[in-house]
This record gives sequence, structure tokens and C-alpha cells, in this order.
Amino acid sequence: MRLANYFAVFSNRRIAAAMFLGFASGLPLALTGSTLQAWLSDAGLDVKTIGWFTLVGQPYTWKFLWAPLIDRFPMPFLGRRRGWMVLTQLLLALAIAGMGGLNPQQHLPTFAVLALLVAFFSSTQDVVIDAYRTELVHHEERGAAAAVNVFGYRMAMLTSGALALILADGFLSWQQTYWAMAGLMAVMVVVSFLAPEPTVAVRPPLTLEEAVIEPLREFFSRRGALILLALVVAYKLGDAFAGSLSTKFLLDMGYSKSLIGQANKVFGMIATIFGGFAGAVLMVRLGLYRSLLWFGLAQALTNLGYWLIATTPAPGKELLFMAIGLENLAGGMGTTASVALLMALCNVRFTATQYALLSALAAFGRVYVGPASGYIVDTFGWAQFFVISVLVALPGVALVWWMRERIRALDHDPAV
Repeated sequence: MRLANYFAVFSNRRIAAAMFLGFASGLPLALTGSTLQAWLSDAGLDVKTIGWFTLVGQPYTWKFLWAPLIDRFPMPFLGRRRGWMVLTQLLLALAIAGMGGLNPQQHLPTFAVLALLVAFFSSTQDVVIDAYRTELVHHEERGAAAAVNVFGYRMAMLTSGALALILADGFLSWQQTYWAMAGLMAVMVVVSFLAPEPTVAVRPPLTLEEAVIEPLREFFSRRGALILLALVVAYKLGDAFAGSLSTKFLLDMGYSKSLIGQANKVFGMIATIFGGFAGAVLMVRLGLYRSLLWFGLAQALTNLGYWLIATTPAPGKELLFMAIGLENLAGGMGTTASVALLMALCNVRFTATQYALLSALAAFGRVYVGPASGYIVDTFGWAQFFVISVLVALPGVALVWWMRERIRALDHDPAV
């Protein structure tokens, strides 16, 4: 196969739509997270109040509760998904602009409600975009769609995170910065209008009960459903363990905060994006099963780079960049494969509901391993912790091998 054939998967409107909608999905996140905290701090609010504002992100955790409504009630324009995308993006632009029109010190309750609405509309947009992307791309394009989605998402987080902070630091006021972000969100409406419509026509659920119950019944009627769910949870678990306390670990190893920032946030992000695209290209040749297997092994083994730092007297910055680069490269490849797996597991009749549930399970490790990680480090030390993170990753790889025939079948027939 010629090299050009590997990259041809990126050259169509479906993949372009996945990338720009990944940007739309990631843009609001920092505006209710780190960027919002910076604005509240500049506004003179105390740390307790700022701490309460972290709760506005709760809709991202619970979005699967209203995902069945997206499956049940299509908008009367632009097809089953794009109408919802346009609606949520318009509401997001208005809510973000509304935040920009307020002084948080003078209108704190209204400001908090608008921040919560931004998170709610954003998490709802995520449900719709995930469903749309899953229904839009062909099975051989899943890896490419996952890679460009992650790229767009991270570029958006840089825009509403780092760029917003730079703009608010002397170029614009905080209000004007949020208006600029609202303007970018409004541009995403044009993307949704121009995005292609999925070619597969399906009958949506006829009742709300069908939209809630049938996705679960359909999934659990499949052979090996519980093992597939275990795979979804376990596949990125070792990766989550290794990354849960990485900043604390590197500080304990004597690295400066600025060097950690350069290596972890800049170089690591570049390696993750490159890994995502490399994973997509390799998936064209390897297919879903072999990609999950080899990328999963790579995710596990590259955690040993941190073990090497922990066991090396006075580790230098070369070792730091090598460990972070390899771990993030493998993590990006694994993310591409795992997102492709979630897409393949969804039945097109219930894409919004099933993807929301599966992605919530996939995020389980990232959310909940932190406390366990702290106890393991306290008991065994850093070197043993990273060996344990490799062992934690291996069951996910073993499940891929065990379910190899089912996963191979998904490459040809989604949601079998």
C-alpha cells in the first residue's frame, strides 16, 4: 500500500466536519473552568467562592441522563443531529456573551447561573456531536475521525484557555474576552450548517420510554456485553493511574515548575496530537483489533519511563522529555483507538444515549483513580507506583485479546 493511501482517509468533508466540531466541543470547557477561575480571582472573589464555582462543571458528568432526549426528539430542521448542534451552539454563544456582559462581583448569582447554563449547553452539544460523528463516518474512517476530533478539541482548549488568558492580560477586558469567545462559538453554527448529513437513515425511538430503556436492552442483548463494558473501563486505566499525580511526582523529582510546564503541557500536548494522528494512519493498516492491542501495550510499557526517572539519581531534563514524549505519544494513539471502539459499539438508533454512557464509563479511571494513587504512592513509593500502573494497564490489553473476534467483527459491522 502506498504511503498516500494511508493519509487519504483524512481527505473528505466528513473528517473536516469532525475536526471543526471537535473545536466547537472543546471551546466552552475552559470558560467554565480554569479561565473562569482566573477571571473570578482578578475580580477579587475569595477562594471559597471560587471553589464553589468548580461545581458548575457537573453537567459534563451527568450528561447521559438527558442524552435519550436527543435520540427521541430530532429537531425539525437540518436532519436528526445538525439541528440540535445549531441550537446548542446558538444557546452557548448567547450564554457566554451573557457572562461577558456581567460583573461577577456585582451580579454573582446571575453570573453563576449563566456559567452553569454554559456547562449544560456545552455538555449537551458534546452528546450531539459524539452521536453525529459516530453516525457520519465510515468504519474505516473512525480512527481518523477520532484523531482530528482530539486535535480540534485541544486547539479549542488552548484558545479558550491560554489565548483567553493572554487576551485578558492587557489586550482586552475579561468582558471583551468572553464576547470574543462567544463570537467564535457563533462561527461554529456555520460549521454545523455546512457539515454533511449522515447517509444512514434510521428510525428514532417513538417514545421516551423506548429512548431510555431500549438502548440498554439492545446493548446488553449482545454476546459478551459485560466484557465489552469491562474493556471500555479498563483500556485507559493504567494511563489514568500514571497521569493522576504526574505533576506532584515531577516536582518531587526536583524538576522546576517552568520545566514541567514546558515538558508536560507543551511538549506533551504536541506528542499527544502527533500520537493521535499516527494512530489514525496506522489504524488504516492494522484495523481496530490490532490497533487496540498494540497501542494498549504501548500505553502500558511507556509508563516505565516515569519509573526510570524515579530510579535514576539526579535525572536530567533529557530523560524527562523522553518519558513524557513517549507516554503522551502512546496515550494519543490509545485514545484514537479507544474512541474508535466507542463509535463502533454504538447502535445508530441510540447513538447519543449509548455513546454518552460508554464515554462516561471510559472516563471512570480519569475521575476516580486519584485517591487510590495517593495511597499507593504513600505505601510503596514512586518507583513501585509506576510498576503498578503498568500492571493495572495489562487487564485492558488482555480483554482486547480475549474479545478479538468480537472486535474484528466491529470493523465491518458496527454494534454487533
